[in-house]
Amino acid sequence: QEFVTVLVRDPRIQKEDSWHSYIDYEIFIHTNSICFTRKTSCVRRRYREFVWLRQRLQSNAVLIQLPELPSKTPFFNMNNPNHVDHRRQGLQEFLEKILQDALLLSDSRLHLFLQTQLSPEDMEACVSGQTKYSVADAIHSFASLNRRFPVEDEERKKGKNDADSDSESSSSGLGPSDDSISCGCKASPASEES
Repeated sequence: QEFVTVLVRDPRIQKEDSWHSYIDYEIFIHTNSICFTRKTSCVRRRYREFVWLRQRLQSNAVLIQLPELPSKTPFFNMNNPNHVDHRRQGLQEFLEKILQDALLLSDSRLHLFLQTQLSPEDMEACVSGQTKYSVADAIHSFASLNRRFPVEDEERKKGKNDADSDSESSSSGLGPSDDSISCGCKASPASEES
């Protein structure tokens, strides 16, 4: 039985400059799905990146009605824990619904969003073939930057031959991978769900 577990958690206020701040959220993925290059990953994303993702997915899957994101309210207060948690829950529900749709799972942007820290501009460039690296290369490179245990070096070397054979011209550029690297995430996702 294939599964995809996604958790949106650990909201943090980030300062852009002395006048502007934003909140980003950790997205934790654990899966055994062959659709994913990495079986465990975590990245940090902000609300406007979710907005970008939804727009790109909708433009590529015109016949599918995508779930809504939590609304961007002018009264959102990043210092109000209830506001922040309500948005976090909405972002998690959005991703849970997206990850249940096979057509959306074939979109490389979704995989780059969930498993790399590339900016929206860099994700677009990668998907459209304007980078020297493929989607799979980007995902593997991000994971290798976030290694936690020496044994992962051996797994990466073993998996390198698999990554070299990935085709950039396939519909998603993603192939199956036998991978269980934690990518610097918190240890136990089950304890976070309460």
